[in-house]
Amino acid sequence: MRSIGEMARDCGLGVSALRFYDRAGVLIPAWVDPVSGYRWYEPEQLEEARLLARLRRSGMPLADIRLVLASWSGADTDLVRKLLKAHLRRLEQGLSDARSEFSALRALLDHRENVMTSLRIATVRLSIAAPELAAALDTVRFAASTDPELPMLGGVLFDIEGESLHVVTTDRYRMAVAQAGIAGYDGSRVQVIVPTPLADAMRALLDGEGPVRLSVDGDRVTLEAGGRQAAGQCLDHDFPDYRRLLPQVAGRRAVVEVAAFRKALETGPVRRGETGGHDLSMLRVEDGGTVTLCAEGVEDPNRVAVNREFLLDALTAGARDRLILELGTPTTPIAIRRPDDEGTFSILMPVRLED
Repeated sequence: MRSIGEMARDCGLGVSALRFYDRAGVLIPAWVDPVSGYRWYEPEQLEEARLLARLRRSGMPLADIRLVLASWSGADTDLVRKLLKAHLRRLEQGLSDARSEFSALRALLDHRENVMTSLRIATVRLSIAAPELAAALDTVRFAASTDPELPMLGGVLFDIEGESLHVVTTDRYRMAVAQAGIAGYDGSRVQVIVPTPLADAMRALLDGEGPVRLSVDGDRVTLEAGGRQAAGQCLDHDFPDYRRLLPQVAGRRAVVEVAAFRKALETGPVRRGETGGHDLSMLRVEDGGTVTLCAEGVEDPNRVAVNREFLLDALTAGARDRLILELGTPTTPIAIRRPDDEGTFSILMPVRLED
């Protein structure tokens, strides 16, 4: 007999997926412990589970999966072949439709005026307190993308408007925003993307207490601090409109003691990603405003799964003994805010738990 964990390891389906297919009557374990509820499988069920995993990865509807499994061991394979053929036809049609839609989108992009261009063609001179800029860069650095396929995310956005500088990073799965006050600039809004190596070089200069000078000349940005300078070309891309991605204050909020919460995350229950990915922590905000970690196997529709490593990084970047966690639904981004500065925060995309 195989335990549910052994079956998950050997067949390529996650433990939660095996539970789902048991409840759905698709792959029923040979025996369930009446006391603990733990599931056990016969050795012969491994082949069926592997077949189920293949069908699931292909995106076949559950109703068809049922019929394929029910007919797989029969002498007449005609039904199985027809079901596979019909599903492949749907996939090919879906791919064809997707290609048509993407062609239309590319045509729209080719003919659309780039209204953001004016934000990058400007001359700016301003001053900013070195500790403020250092803290802002430290807060957002962890969320900068390293994906070579998305070069526009491989830097730090400097968004200059009014008396504020917002610095922003995102790698699609997380985003960090910090702000600092500026002086000496009263022009229109300007945005530049500073490449990550240049942003790191700027950060290395910010070891003093006084003001530093930030200059933007078209596609070149320069930071001057104490007779030293870091300068280079900005990325020739447009950053996504991050303001559209900002979380609204919603859902349940909890103030966490960072040291204790970090220890709980590092030593508490985790769930392994089904494709061998990152460890996931499953969070829940209780009515009293406390955050608890859900153990593997706990069926809770309000739990929110998050990449544990990303959450630990966000706690470090928060640079406070206490932080505010905002959790909504299992598909709503998680916000980590500072109690004394809610304009500086990070958000993490939750991980969808496969049924």
